[in-house]
Amino acid sequence: MPELPEVETVCRALSPVLEGAILQDVVIRQFSLRFPVPPNFHEKLVSRRIVKVQRRAKYLLIELDDGGVIIGHLGMSGRMTIYRVGDNVPLPGRHDHIDFKVVSGDLVRFSDPRRFGLMILTEAGILKEHALIKNLGPEPLNPDFTGAALADRLKGCKSSIKSALLDQRKVAGLGNIYACESLFRSGISPNRRAKNVQGIRAIKLMQAVQSVLTEALEAGGSSIRDHIQPNGKLGYFQKCFQVYGREGAPCPTCNCDWLVTGGIKRIIQAGRSTFYCPRKQR
Repeated sequence: MPELPEVETVCRALSPVLEGAILQDVVIRQFSLRFPVPPNFHEKLVSRRIVKVQRRAKYLLIELDDGGVIIGHLGMSGRMTIYRVGDNVPLPGRHDHIDFKVVSGDLVRFSDPRRFGLMILTEAGILKEHALIKNLGPEPLNPDFTGAALADRLKGCKSSIKSALLDQRKVAGLGNIYACESLFRSGISPNRRAKNVQGIRAIKLMQAVQSVLTEALEAGGSSIRDHIQPNGKLGYFQKCFQVYGREGAPCPTCNCDWLVTGGIKRIIQAGRSTFYCPRKQR
């Protein structure tokens, strides 16, 4: 599933194309996504000017000039593709569910083979109280995401720190890849109880989360299976993974004898694979 860097990359690509543009047409070929596309989706969007494209956690938020807001999610396999005026726009395939065409002639196509994504509508005035938004935790790249703020979120949490980082109520936008990489950089075991990540540990983890996400953004995200940037380019942060997907490989930053220790370990936590170095991470 696309995580914060991938969704933010999509937002940054869409913003110069959509912000200030007027929607000339919205073609919906598939209403049956994770949540049904509203039956009035076309009616509510056509002739509206797009004011802002931004992200909250793993959600795309597209604000309209009448106060409406599109809440979008890419699900497991969704993508947004930009076609500029003069591009050769391919005929829509079976997984191309929605086209957003603006007056300039540019087109943005939403595709989602697994149909776990969504495109729904709400109003700006009640966005913060929307069921998908209201319980989200802090944005990890915002200035108010400090070690103390993270420690406060983790107080009393009996789950493992890895599971806690995947809880969108604790930290918004993190997923399996960046949780593994952040825990490795901070030297914290994924098995450690979340409530015990306090003080200097919380500061180190906060700093690791921010550095991993920042570097991933600069790399255009991670393209492992489905993520392709709206301009058609792949992200390349997967080339920088230190532990994720590297079971049995030598630990890149410690001197353990991987022929003896077996290198990077893989365990299952809450149904998800966790990759870590048992010697470095305590």
